[in-house]
Amino acid sequence: MRNTILYILLLFLFITCDVKNSDKNRIASAEGQTTKILFIVSNQHTYGNTDMNTSNHFAEIVLAYDVLIQEGYIVDFVSPEGGAIPIGYLNTSDSIQKKYIYDPTFMAQLKNTFKPADIKPSNYKAVYYGGGGAAMFGVPENTAIQKITTSIYDNNGIVSAICHGTAGLVNLKNKNGNYLYEGKLVNGFPDLFENKEARYYQTFPFSIEETIKERGGQFMYSEKGWDGFHQVDGRLITGQDPTASATVAKEIIKKINETFKNQ
Repeated sequence: MRNTILYILLLFLFITCDVKNSDKNRIASAEGQTTKILFIVSNQHTYGNTDMNTSNHFAEIVLAYDVLIQEGYIVDFVSPEGGAIPIGYLNTSDSIQKKYIYDPTFMAQLKNTFKPADIKPSNYKAVYYGGGGAAMFGVPENTAIQKITTSIYDNNGIVSAICHGTAGLVNLKNKNGNYLYEGKLVNGFPDLFENKEARYYQTFPFSIEETIKERGGQFMYSEKGWDGFHQVDGRLITGQDPTASATVAKEIIKKINETFKNQ
């Protein structure tokens, strides 16, 4: 009899705890904690068709990712081909980078990125284009990714990019056929800090700065560099280099809260 009473008591406590956890989950969902952000990354391993290795900038991914995850957002990754992406520019002395490089769940996301066909734009409130040399290849010309981004933007979503990730914006057009950034303040990695005589730069299909300007964008940048410089113009948010990654993520959160506060 005593064992039966103990069993019932333990069962009651278990059910109570489970209900409380379910309540917490429902509350988190009600507070928008399931809002999804789409990170756009590249599958490119080399600078153009050369044998020079390139990659996605790890810090530019994880510094923004960490901010968003800490605030309860869900982050998915998409690349032109899906599957694994190359990462580089690692600094394991940085605590945040070190945390994620040894996080098997996170690294599995980078090994199994979605293909564009897997993505339903209406599930996302924002996109974030990661940088690194790889961002210059595969992403900017991918029409499927362009459609995903413009669909999210046309549905009041936020478009953001960091450093060379701004290359992914150059071909984006809004529903009126104008470049999405026309007349807007835009930032990215400026020509000032590129070595245009270097072999790596000769493989670039275009200059981010020159193309944005030619197509009506107001490209602004910090001549000092590495100082967190970024631009916010409506629902377009761009950062100059890795030091602006976390700030861009915070601006995404702020803009989502402003844009969707009544939803």
